[in-house]
Amino acid sequence: MSHFAVVGAGIGGLSVAIALRKAGHDVTVHEQARAFGRVGADINLTPNAVNALDGLGVGAEIRAAAARPTHRISRTWDSGEETSRLAMADTAQDRYGAPQLTMHRADLMTALEHAAGDVIRFGSRVHGLHADHTGVELEFAEGGTARADAAIGADGIHSAVRSALFGPEQPQFTGVVAYRSVVPVTRLAGVPDVGAFTKWWGPDPDTQIVTFPLGHGNVFVFATTPRSTWTEESWTLPGDPDELRSHYTDFHPHARALLDACEEVLASALYVRDPLPRWGTGSATLLGDACHPMTPFMAQGAGQSIEDAVVLARCVEAYSGLGDAFAAYEHSRQERTARIQIGSRGNNWLKDAGNGDWVYEYNPWTAPLAGPQVASPA
Repeated sequence: MSHFAVVGAGIGGLSVAIALRKAGHDVTVHEQARAFGRVGADINLTPNAVNALDGLGVGAEIRAAAARPTHRISRTWDSGEETSRLAMADTAQDRYGAPQLTMHRADLMTALEHAAGDVIRFGSRVHGLHADHTGVELEFAEGGTARADAAIGADGIHSAVRSALFGPEQPQFTGVVAYRSVVPVTRLAGVPDVGAFTKWWGPDPDTQIVTFPLGHGNVFVFATTPRSTWTEESWTLPGDPDELRSHYTDFHPHARALLDACEEVLASALYVRDPLPRWGTGSATLLGDACHPMTPFMAQGAGQSIEDAVVLARCVEAYSGLGDAFAAYEHSRQERTARIQIGSRGNNWLKDAGNGDWVYEYNPWTAPLAGPQVASPA
């Protein structure tokens, strides 16, 4: 049995804590927040993510809180013409072994917290890490240190673990700002397909509207617009609904009705980072947004962190040394996450007719594992 220090109690951090504890290991999750709050709005769990969560034992709880989109639809911004339609719900269950689930992010976090148990140390902000042949030592902003056999940096886009391992780096602003809002379905009378995941593709790649059911009688609305500058990399800045609507005056009436229903919006800039050639060194590694942050256009950010968690735990079980296990995990995951990371940036996923098989049919519980000596991609 090894003792793992997981840095960050987000979706990826709690998922890997659950997976490692199921395998019989000791885990401490260090989270800088003082407590969980009902923050955020949406989470879109495609079948690959739901399969992963089923294996973690939270499938029943998340299904009770989630909506099941009937289809995944693409529409043209001005005419409303459908350019693709994929059946989801029961069709996805039959094809991939799990449905697509859409829900409030806090409901997923609650399910993961229940499954993780009493492993989270709140108010524990890691700002430094040192690794040697005996394990790792964590340094905390509030003072003090802690040792563990290994550390997993699941601390997001501003990862302190990544900086400790590889030095600081600066993200690139995409020139796109995203707006998010939650709307009661009763405000969308006359808008078709409110029970589906629908994307309205704009006249340029930076302008689009996405909507899907959120459960509890709500619909989630996501829209992006171009913008030349931005100073905050944050998910929680209030936005101006009228400013948002001003970018969509020429869109189809059904698309405009989605934005007209938004009374409050949150605005955030979208940043990109190139795939990392290495995720870790020795007894420390990275997971999720800490190593492969993604734009949201393939709805895979959370799903890839959950997949990471499962594969990492499987590699720990498959290899006797943690260094070999972490190397095998990295080599097992790099090609897939880089492909999705770059594909999300390109923003053309399922714009036209096709299927989502290569993304949705992946199951991290059964996917082949690479060996620790496989060369990292260039």
